[in-house]
Formats: sequence, structure tokens, C-alpha cells
Amino acid sequence: MRKVYSHLSAQERIRIDELRNREGLGVRQIALRMGRDKSTVSRELRRGLWFASDENESHRPYRPKQLKTGAWTSRPFYSAMTAQRKAERRARQLRKPMRMAYDPLLEWVMTALRKGWTPELIEGRLKVEWPSDPHMRISYECLYQWIYAKPRRALDLRQYLPRGKRHRTRARGRRSKGSRIPMRVPIADRPKCVDSRREFGHYESDTVVGASPSRRCIDTQVERRSRRLFARFVPDKSALATARAEYDIYKDIPAPARIDRTWDNGTESSCHMLVDEALGMLAYFADPYSSYQRGSNENRNGRIRRHLPKRTGFDDLTDADLQAIVDEINDTPMKVLGWETPNEVWYRELGKPMSKTSHPKTSVALTN
Repeated sequence: MRKVYSHLSAQERIRIDELRNREGLGVRQIALRMGRDKSTVSRELRRGLWFASDENESHRPYRPKQLKTGAWTSRPFYSAMTAQRKAERRARQLRKPMRMAYDPLLEWVMTALRKGWTPELIEGRLKVEWPSDPHMRISYECLYQWIYAKPRRALDLRQYLPRGKRHRTRARGRRSKGSRIPMRVPIADRPKCVDSRREFGHYESDTVVGASPSRRCIDTQVERRSRRLFARFVPDKSALATARAEYDIYKDIPAPARIDRTWDNGTESSCHMLVDEALGMLAYFADPYSSYQRGSNENRNGRIRRHLPKRTGFDDLTDADLQAIVDEINDTPMKVLGWETPNEVWYRELGKPMSKTSHPKTSVALTN
């Protein structure tokens, strides 16, 4: 049975005044006496407090004799007259119209949520697409409250929200067992200009593993400045299969736009020298247990996991299925890009004159 809510009447406020100030009852006892919820009584007692500073108003509330400890200098207490006056004042105030009552905004937000966009992303993109329309505005906090509001729970909009907060990172990393990658160049030797992300053509690399018994994986490469994602299926996590996928991704990218890449310390990158020699690229490797040094790649892998959660096998997926996921991710605006999409930044950077004019010859071709 649906609950019926009603405002407190003036008589009920007088009764609360008597039970609180004369009989000294607590919130629970007052709620039981009046047949009201304890939260209603508690909220009313907070709202109806009378302070000594209210003395300058046109009237003074009734005060029982036992509360008279001085000339209007006692602690704040609940007053039925003060509470009723405040309630009438609130009732006269105009309520702000609900943001989501505007149909164009509602339709746009629902479409964005179904795409998997976060509330913060939605807030930022609205400012980009409708810079001069105040009706097409909503803060991400307001949007979160709207999603979790009781009238909206039947729609289950929470299913469109990304995963919750991640686990806290370790304060101290584990000890490394030593490098198993030949010709490993540590990230400390990478040019410092790469850290600022101002220079185009630097990448981060990783592998997304499918559920067993399938051995099929996804090789992912992310350009650091634009955050554009590239991905290819690999039959297994072997070093040779990974090298072929890398070559397939980078061979069609102009040489000035593929300078280097940064891997983690997985053994699938052991054949990085094959790609280095074939395409004239450089390979660097992050410190052990320091995934934050490849944050863009980890973020993009997380977006893939929203479509392909852990314990999902990749055997039934086609290359077209994977490319559809990649396209959606690359067409999603990002706050760090000023609410532009990775594709927009990527193609703009490709159109700029590039300082690296020499195009290394791909003297080595990786074939099956």
C-alpha cells in the first residue's frame, strides 16, 4: 500500500510544543504519541527552533514558566508559533522548476546515459553543444540525485552508470623479480617532454585478457595526447602474436605520429624489438606495479570492460564487434580534452604540420 504524506498542521505543532517543552519527551516518544514518523518530528524540531536573536520580530512565542531562566537569554527551544510562521513562509515561496521537466534536455540526457556517459561528462558536453541555452544545463550532482530519486528507480537508470570507486592503491609496491624482457628501456629514460602530453605521437600499450578456457586477448594502444584507442584481437598472449597486432595497428599511421610507446612489464611485450626495427619506433617500460604511469591505457581498458566485463570470453566476437566498441569509446567526449572526443583531437593533430619529416623505411614486415 502506498504511503500518503501530509504536512503538519498548526494543532500538531502546538502538540509537539507541549510534549517537548512541558513533558520533556524525546523524539521517539513524541512520534509514538502523535502517530508520526520520528524523522518528521526530528526535522520539525530543528526547523521550529526559536533563538534569542528572534526577539526583534513583531511578536514573541509562548514560553512555559519552567523555561524562563532570564530575560530572553535561555537556549534555543522549539516554538509552535515560530514553526508555523516558518512553514507558511516556505509555502509562499516559489519553487524552482525541475530541470528534467524540460523535454529536450530529458531526451538528450537519456540518450547520453544509454551510451554510458557519466553525469560529469554530460554536464560538460551540454556546455559545448548548447553554449548559450540556459535550459540545456544540469550539474552532475543534480543528475546523480535525479537518477537515484525514488520516482526514477522504476526505470533503473543506475544500470547506465559506470562502475563505482576503485580499490585504493597500495602505499608501497611489491618487490620486482627482475626483468624478463630483452633490451628493456625503463621509463626513466623516456624524454621528459612526453610526460606533459603536449607532444603528439606517444602511446601506451597493454593487453586485455578474456575468460578461460579461451586464450583470445585484445591488444590495446592509446595515443597519450588525444587518448585515442586502437585495439586488435590476438589469438593468445604470446609475444609474437602481440608484436603482429602492434605492427598491424601502427603500420598505417604516419611515422611522425608514432614515435614511441610505453608498455607494462608483461612478457607479451618481449618481442618489442621486432616492431621497433620494422617501424622505427621506440619502446619504454613502466616501473613494476606502477600502472599509474600508463593511466590513459588503464582508463581505456576500463571502458572496454564496461562492454566486455571480466569473465567474458572473446571467442564469439568478431573484429567488427571490437571496432564498434572502439569507435564508441573514441566518439565519447572527455573532460580532460575540454569535452572534445578523442577522434576530434586525433584528426586535428594529424592535420598539423609535423616536425618529424623523415619517414623510416619499414624494412622488416611481420608476417605469419
